[in-house]
Amino acid sequence: MTSSLERAIDRLSGIVGNVAAVLLIALVLVTFVDVVLRYYFESGSIAMQEMEWHLYATIFLLGICFTMRSDAHVRVDVFYTRLRPRAQALINMLGVLLFVLPLSTLIVVHSWSFVEYSFEIGETSPDPGGLPFTYLIKAMIPLAFVLTFLSGIAFFLRNLRQVKTGAPQQYDDKAEGHA
Repeated sequence: MTSSLERAIDRLSGIVGNVAAVLLIALVLVTFVDVVLRYYFESGSIAMQEMEWHLYATIFLLGICFTMRSDAHVRVDVFYTRLRPRAQALINMLGVLLFVLPLSTLIVVHSWSFVEYSFEIGETSPDPGGLPFTYLIKAMIPLAFVLTFLSGIAFFLRNLRQVKTGAPQQYDDKAEGHA
């Protein structure tokens, strides 16, 4: 049985994952158009190239919380896979407490003034023909790590349930009505 907090965070992470998926489609289309324009029409756009890396950065940043929800994040599996599920859950909980939550907090706190300054000056691209509103991409940094912090809490709760009850700690898409 999952807690309502865990379900709410997982639902939010799912929405964020869907947004990242849509942005990935946009990235493919923008990149395709950019390549066609450059190689077939000898025409380029700095704004389009910047849009590619803005989309890529946003996809990467938003994907962190979704990856945690799906337990698809990177870990060193040399010993982990040989452990019993309860021991794996304990390691996951320790990882959240020692790394995910402190690192997320650190990034949010220290990126805030960086983003705030960017908003205050109305930062735009330094390149001629670049994108305006550079501060929006910078705002993705603290947002992504607030979402990562929340996903870390849900992941911790899922693993705590594994330790206490032996219930599976994997996120269950079917419980939310997903195929």
